[in-house]
Amino acid sequence: MKKFSLVLVRPSHYDDDGYVIQWFRSSMPSNSLACIYGLAIECAKEKVLGKDVKLDIHVFDEVNTHINPEKIASLIESADDGMLMLVGVQSNQFPRALDIAKPLRAKGIKVAVGGFHVSGMLSMGIEYDSYMQTATNIGVSLFAGEAEGRFDQVLIDASNNQIKPVYNFLDNLPDIGNTAIPFLPIENIFLTSGFITSFDTGRGCPFTCSFCTIINVQGQTSRYRSVRSIENIIRLNVKKGLSLFLISDDNFARNKNWEVILDKFIELREVDNLKINFRMQVDALCNNLPGFIEKAGRAGVKMVFIGLENINSDNLISVNKVQNKLSNYRKMLLSWKNAGVITYCGYILGFPTDTQESILRDIEIIKKELPLDLLEFTYLAPLPGAENYKQFCIDKSIVNKDLNAYDLTHLVISHPSILKENAEKTYYMAWDSYFSYSHIKTIIKRSIETSINITKLIDQLVWDKGCTSIEKVHPAEGGFLRCKIRKNRRPILPIESPFIFYPKYFLETIWKQCRWALLVLKIRLIGRKVLN
Repeated sequence: MKKFSLVLVRPSHYDDDGYVIQWFRSSMPSNSLACIYGLAIECAKEKVLGKDVKLDIHVFDEVNTHINPEKIASLIESADDGMLMLVGVQSNQFPRALDIAKPLRAKGIKVAVGGFHVSGMLSMGIEYDSYMQTATNIGVSLFAGEAEGRFDQVLIDASNNQIKPVYNFLDNLPDIGNTAIPFLPIENIFLTSGFITSFDTGRGCPFTCSFCTIINVQGQTSRYRSVRSIENIIRLNVKKGLSLFLISDDNFARNKNWEVILDKFIELREVDNLKINFRMQVDALCNNLPGFIEKAGRAGVKMVFIGLENINSDNLISVNKVQNKLSNYRKMLLSWKNAGVITYCGYILGFPTDTQESILRDIEIIKKELPLDLLEFTYLAPLPGAENYKQFCIDKSIVNKDLNAYDLTHLVISHPSILKENAEKTYYMAWDSYFSYSHIKTIIKRSIETSINITKLIDQLVWDKGCTSIEKVHPAEGGFLRCKIRKNRRPILPIESPFIFYPKYFLETIWKQCRWALLVLKIRLIGRKVLN
């Protein structure tokens, strides 16, 4: 039999020193990678390349795996044919994706890239940026839209050496009711810190927030997987010893099938006695859905991410987040706490009226008035696919065109009161203010009267404070034990001498681990004192 080697890679991105952000154990799985891997397995079973061709699939997440283009090339060159697919590539990951692709294209190996950057740009009818133009110039194929129902055609085209420069399926959103289930090999899951896997139950969001890419890329109509398909996902992973699931829907509360899905989770837990738990993302109006929060608690949801975004109503109106009402926040948050669910809320910095002083003032108001557990900060940014991208382009407000900085932790637009050189300081001041030791004590005290797992809450407090204060990364990009490869540096920066790199890396690692140990000890002592 002939062998076609398919290599799937979710790229990471570079830190401010030019090194790939990579960990011994990463925090989050990639659902895009899981979806594509599931489709690839289905293609292999159906022998879409022919009965005499074996589809050999390799899957890697660069956030927890060293990616060497030479080794990828050898995987493909050792087979009769093959290609590299760079999966789920966001804007901040696109420069790294190109750096992986270039040496493979130089060898004549087929490469395709898909994800929110390509889909976002094409969804708005905008001309290619310099990065996409470079990809096209070196022969990288671009894929926009969702892969269900189309993935096999890309493989067939590649196998026949007829791969197209662009695949654009944005105008034809697929039915995902009974498509191939998202799945990752167990060895990939073991490279995440909590052995957490992911799947999406639905796609699309009805709201029109101007900073969000979902509505232009995945649409505003609710599409969802069948309950049977979701049950199969869970049972398949439970058989492999996994019990913690990230539901990656942008807004699970707007899935029209939410109640049937939660009822199935409850049945699996209470009737079949499966030890399963979930994390999900919802909007700030979810408490208005009768029974939603109560059922989520019974279904095993242990942590929920909520897009609060801001407490200033003028700021919310400016980004079309008119559905968020400050008056509803307290009631909604208390409902989640009473259900025993840890609340993790998103908060956007960098609105036009923001100043360093106003940001810190608003955080103090939140600390005193809102009973939320965890708060994460991001900067308002023009992401391709979001409505504000067009406006920022028209206003010529974009001052940093390096896509690597589009990770929502860098200020990439001109701001009337926050200067670029003060943006990083303001960002970390926000984290330090909310996760001060005095407020950590308050968070734990507030949670004792509920059924929230205090140990899990303390662990998450350690994680969020440590990632931002020690590792200087957003907690969603964090991990356990930072890995750096000397030669795995952004090409625009020089390779450091081994006599400089290795001693510095060794001392940095020791210093960080000591700080982590002290942080764990301090927050656990605070927790013990409060509990006593």
